[in-house]
Amino acid sequence: MKCVQHSTSLRRAPVQQRSAERLSRILDACASLLDEVGYEDLSTRAVAVRAQVPIGSVYRFFGNKRAMVEALAERNLADYGERVTVRLADVDTGDWRGAMDVALEEYLAMKRTMPGFSLVDFGNEIPVGSRDVQPNRLMSDRLAELFGAHLGREPDDELRRLLLLVVETADALIKLAFRVSPDGDVDILAEMREMLLGYLAPHLD
Repeated sequence: MKCVQHSTSLRRAPVQQRSAERLSRILDACASLLDEVGYEDLSTRAVAVRAQVPIGSVYRFFGNKRAMVEALAERNLADYGERVTVRLADVDTGDWRGAMDVALEEYLAMKRTMPGFSLVDFGNEIPVGSRDVQPNRLMSDRLAELFGAHLGREPDDELRRLLLLVVETADALIKLAFRVSPDGDVDILAEMREMLLGYLAPHLD
């Protein structure tokens, strides 16, 4: 079960298993409706109907649809971290190229298959959260922790800076690739990968 246990967007964190399952259904419904109707036409009532919960259950967790989408973005980031962590177990320690491929592959897999992800991802696509929240920095910080552990080095300022530049560059080029083709233009994505590996090589080899 996917769920946001400590989301800053929640009015109240779930305590019991049943409550956590209800929250998970609400976020699943939110994600699927985003794909169908978009953010502007999304409503808390429609989410309640899709999740088969009373509307009061939605407002128990969220004050409005913006907070609900924020929580979905946070869940996406948590899911991404878990997926990358699992895949890194099969990558040789110190193999930063293999780690980078895992990070890219898992992001693209989520963008292609995860409901709502193309509209929300980690909070970039729809302007959610406060101005102090920078989704790309959150993602690069998470990758710095994962890469640091895999490479046997501290996720220091240098690694965080390198990965922030990688994430910002990848974000722009992935958007371009998916504007060109619904599944992501393979040539643009291949060029992006080579560009990122070439940038990181002098720093990580």
